[in-house]
Amino acid sequence: MEFAAGAIGGVCGVAVGYPLDTVKVRIQTEPKYTGIWHCIRDTYRRERVWGFYRGLSLPVCTVSLVSSVSFGTYRHCLAHVCRFRYGSADAKPAKTDITLSGFASGLVRVFLTSPTEVAKVRLQTQTQTQTQQRRPSASGPSAAPPTCPAPPVGRAPGPKYRGPLHCLASVAREEGLRGLYKGSLALLFRDGHSFATYFLSYAILCEQLTPAGRSRPDVLGVLVAGGCAGVLAWAVATPMDVIKSRLQADGQGQRRYRGLLHCVVTSVREEGPRVLFKGLLLNCCRAFPVNMVVFVTYEAVLRLMRGLLS
Repeated sequence: MEFAAGAIGGVCGVAVGYPLDTVKVRIQTEPKYTGIWHCIRDTYRRERVWGFYRGLSLPVCTVSLVSSVSFGTYRHCLAHVCRFRYGSADAKPAKTDITLSGFASGLVRVFLTSPTEVAKVRLQTQTQTQTQQRRPSASGPSAAPPTCPAPPVGRAPGPKYRGPLHCLASVAREEGLRGLYKGSLALLFRDGHSFATYFLSYAILCEQLTPAGRSRPDVLGVLVAGGCAGVLAWAVATPMDVIKSRLQADGQGQRRYRGLLHCVVTSVREEGPRVLFKGLLLNCCRAFPVNMVVFVTYEAVLRLMRGLLS
């Protein structure tokens, strides 16, 4: 049941938050953007609404599996820990049990999400990369047009990646299997402690928001707990999320980073420590409504399935 409820909740969440995720990735990977509104205006001016949904199809197709694995792993790991420590899977878990189960859930996600994250980031940032590559040289001719007609010039090259599957195939062909798992170490550091924070904060908030005499909070309590848990999780995840995005976008054009540590050092040296918190406000603003939807859908599906099976 937990796997199915997590899958449905994940799809609803990605549908709500994807446009802001695109803005977040572009802010993190493109130094030219001075803020959220600058990025939103520039994206809309050049690409209209479609620009905010670049690379959406792959996350929609895979998020159900990833979210299912995340919630299912968390619940099953927590049940095994409780059975081992207290003799019953239904025993009330300690905060340590919840943290460890959440951490395990985050680690398992990495093996599934790394290739899709690479494709998503490449598709979300390829417009900026093409603009930089096609920008005319400052030393190029700027004089009057030639006296005789020049031969017709071919059209500017189209996007390198035609879609998520083409992107994955191109990365695998050009960079090998390692290319599909580029930035996976940063993703590992991001998801491990952020999912521990995610599930722990949700459990604590649900406990605080549960009315006296009841075992679970009402819908409003779930909405508030889920939204706040998402904000806290992204607050601790943002530094590694910045590094992950930069490493995964680094396969287009000339390579800049040799690895995770080199990316951290180079980014901080060039842009200051604040670079590690690029997109923090946007992550938190996006996380609240997205995780409200995820958790309220998850809890509703669980209740529905339990009612049907009872």
